[in-house]
Amino acid sequence: MNDTHVTVVGNVVDSPRRVSLENGAVTNFRLASTARRFDPQTQQFVDAGTFWVDVECWNDLSGNVSGSVSKGDPVIVQGTLTTHSWEGENGKRSTPRIRAAVVGHNLARGIGVFKRSRPARPAEPVPAPAQPGHEELVRGRDYEDGPETLHSVDTADLATEPAHG
Repeated sequence: MNDTHVTVVGNVVDSPRRVSLENGAVTNFRLASTARRFDPQTQQFVDAGTFWVDVECWNDLSGNVSGSVSKGDPVIVQGTLTTHSWEGENGKRSTPRIRAAVVGHNLARGIGVFKRSRPARPAEPVPAPAQPGHEELVRGRDYEDGPETLHSVDTADLATEPAHG
């Protein structure tokens, strides 16, 4: 009811680890999110503090993350923030943890290819205007049947943006 929902943008700092448990599968990884600030004295962007957080992904998300995410990947994680506590050699310890609802690659930093983990729902016909030469529109088809509407991505064609830091 009073959960703290967060979205964190950062980099995966270790290889995701997947474990099958009695109540489902879980994949865990550590995420680092480093803020950048403009330093007016040096007229440059500099790194500020780094936020370190453990991420846990359960069930279907667990399998998708373990098959898609690697150490070093830029990701965006959305989920519920908690604190994990334990007793260590030096006393009580704790670390922030996100129980992820969503994990995705940060496409501001690269190109991704999406593959559904299960088939999409069957397409539903949508009535089209009665015009000669127009086929019936199908919701969810995403223009798969019309190769003239698709084009390949050539990274040389992508305009580069100036770095914002």
